[in-house]
Amino acid sequence: MNKTLGRFITVEGTEGVGKSTNIDFLAESLRIRGKEVILTREPGGTPLAEELRNILLQPREERISIETELLLMFAARAQHLENVIKPALERGAWVISDRFTDATFAYQGGGRGIPFHSISVLENLVQGPLRPDLTLLLDLPVEIGLRRASQRSAPDRFEQEKVAFFERVRQAYLQRAQQDPQRVKIIDASQPLTDVQQQIGRQITIFMRQ
Repeated sequence: MNKTLGRFITVEGTEGVGKSTNIDFLAESLRIRGKEVILTREPGGTPLAEELRNILLQPREERISIETELLLMFAARAQHLENVIKPALERGAWVISDRFTDATFAYQGGGRGIPFHSISVLENLVQGPLRPDLTLLLDLPVEIGLRRASQRSAPDRFEQEKVAFFERVRQAYLQRAQQDPQRVKIIDASQPLTDVQQQIGRQITIFMRQ
């Protein structure tokens, strides 16, 4: 657990796994239990971090190098931590973030091929000892997720990647879960929504009893 009053929960997964819908469900289930809940996202969460998000997601002619992409992710994260996440945790709120550093290991590490140890260096620099208390990994076969995502809106810079990219991302996520099973809980997002939310509800109940 973080040495803070609040709790930090992250929700992860590849494209089209249903994060938004299930984050809303998770937030409501915590509010019913009397918790102050702060919803946020990465990259983003503050005005400056949202500007960096736009830079990262907007398709453009100029190629963004993988190192630039990684550094922009952590620049946005530094702003997010200092101005949103840490203050909320310190006052006792429960923070739910749509993606956090596991996404960087998955997308920039697994997807782009940046060595995990390089990401870990920035993780320690930017976050210090702070890590999520619980991570819910919504897992779904890549092709199903991409088909769902394609029905939402025009693809952003990441969503334009090939299927093989997202397969690497998914495998990196599953590797993270295997390495840290106490924190990262896999949710089978291929099930009907009610079943997915039952899985989430069980994980939250177990977490709150710890």
